[in-house]
Amino acid sequence: MKKLLALAVIAGGVFFVIKRNKDAKAEADLWREATAPTDGPLNGVSSNGSAPAKAGSDSASKN
Repeated sequence: MKKLLALAVIAGGVFFVIKRNKDAKAEADLWREATAPTDGPLNGVSSNGSAPAKAGSDSASKN
């Protein structure tokens, strides 16, 4: 009975390590995708997600 319990504990430990490594790889892949540089401009939207301010003729004449 002790051998069976020891085998179950070892199997649980192995599965825990495999799951932890798989989760760490998924997290690293997600982080890599989220922080990857873009190839070019994003149709007038900056890389942080905000739209750039547009200068009109009124604002240029007031400076």
